Amino acid sequence: MQRRDFIKSVVAGATLVSMGRYNVFSPATVYAGEGNKPYQSRLPVPPILEQGTSAGSKKSPYVFTADYGEQSFWPGTSTETLGYNGNYLGPTIRVTDKEKVRFKIHNKLKEVTTVHWHGLHVPAKWDGGPHQTIQPGETWYPEFQIKQQAATLWYHPHAMGLTGEHVYRGLAGLFIIEDEISSNLPIPKDYGLDDIPLVLQDRRFFDTGEFAYVRSMHDVMHGVRGNYLLVNGMIQPFLEVSRGLTRFRVLNGSNSSIYRLRLSGEKVMAAIASDGGFLEKPVVRKEIILSAGERVEILIDFSQDLAGDKVRLNVDQYGGSSFEAMEFIVTKKSGKYLKIPSFLRAMDRVDETEAENTRLFSMETMSGRGRGMMMGGGRLTINGKKMDMNRIDEIIPLGSTEIWELVNTSSSMMQLPHSMHLHDVQFNILDRNGQPPDPLESGRKDTVFLWPNDKVRIIARFLDYTGIYMYHCHMLEHEDDGMMGQFEVVDRL
Repeated sequence: MQRRDFIKSVVAGATLVSMGRYNVFSPATVYAGEGNKPYQSRLPVPPILEQGTSAGSKKSPYVFTADYGEQSFWPGTSTETLGYNGNYLGPTIRVTDKEKVRFKIHNKLKEVTTVHWHGLHVPAKWDGGPHQTIQPGETWYPEFQIKQQAATLWYHPHAMGLTGEHVYRGLAGLFIIEDEISSNLPIPKDYGLDDIPLVLQDRRFFDTGEFAYVRSMHDVMHGVRGNYLLVNGMIQPFLEVSRGLTRFRVLNGSNSSIYRLRLSGEKVMAAIASDGGFLEKPVVRKEIILSAGERVEILIDFSQDLAGDKVRLNVDQYGGSSFEAMEFIVTKKSGKYLKIPSFLRAMDRVDETEAENTRLFSMETMSGRGRGMMMGGGRLTINGKKMDMNRIDEIIPLGSTEIWELVNTSSSMMQLPHSMHLHDVQFNILDRNGQPPDPLESGRKDTVFLWPNDKVRIIARFLDYTGIYMYHCHMLEHEDDGMMGQFEVVDRL
């Protein structure tokens, strides 16, 4: 999509104020309402999850609980939420490559949930997909070894039909992997000071202050999109930054929204990592587009700004609102890092000649009425099929390398964007519509976005583990409606 088309779509959809019988606040109520001036609250930074205590020789587990909470997103209101070890969102898990980790995860919810490690290469039994459910009151004890390079991943629920609502109400957190290269790169790495997580999520609310998570036909097809943007669970926070480089680990943690990130004053961002780790060299851009579930690490250079200068992060929502998301306030303090490195990491890209097999995945949106179709809406499928827990859609030999051709096939009356997320593997994009991938997509990926009629070819190695994993659209309302399939990695005969 061209930049002008993205802007046009934002303007056209920027007036989301009421949703049928559901009344929601207008943006003015929050952004300029009495007692709630913008950029008055400091950006909250999720704490690092510390390991728990353990008897015996095994390493202590990381302990967290999915539970109900309550949070005030602006004065005079209270919203019922979900969170891990807190009211909203969860702590950041930080580990190193080759580390053996253990978890103790308790479900205090009144319904089933899971914890999926999005982007993590992990044994199937610990993947946290819909097969690894945690029943109400039960505890899950996954343990595995980290086997991948430094990256910013995340974790979230993945129970059948409940993923969208659970994430919307607050169940999500970052999962950071470090390695020798990330430790030695001359880039900011002091978490919470010059290495900052930014979890971006749009939300809408009832006039009572509660989340307005309503899955109408329109919401299933287009995703539940909001007219408020939360940054780490807060509306329009500020962050003080030093006069130097600050690193931001940005997650599009929305249910289904596509975001365009840009800075005020035509200031640029240097992208240094995508979903699965560092790019080979920084990619400097004035704007970056992220679909739901995608991550990007960026460096912003404040060294030429003066103390007291203010820079805003603006986020445009495709088909929705434009947000002044947060404000950076430059201080007198000099940053530790002043120069963006020219080289980050050598790329271990998978060569197309290594592929043993090619598979086609058609992400289909069909309009009309009929069997299997929503009333007056459409049908969301992959290769013409809805998700069936009892059906394995693809069998993949362990150790193989495959090309997957992903096509967004839509009817003329139902042109919708989609994304494809593969569990367990990080892949490389070979080409998009026959053209080499954009430099921002040249690194390791686990989620790829497809505009209507796009064709993207990806290549991946299926190593180390056998078992059942998922592939699905990461627009969560599409996933919950069945736009998902299963692949099983099996030992070769």
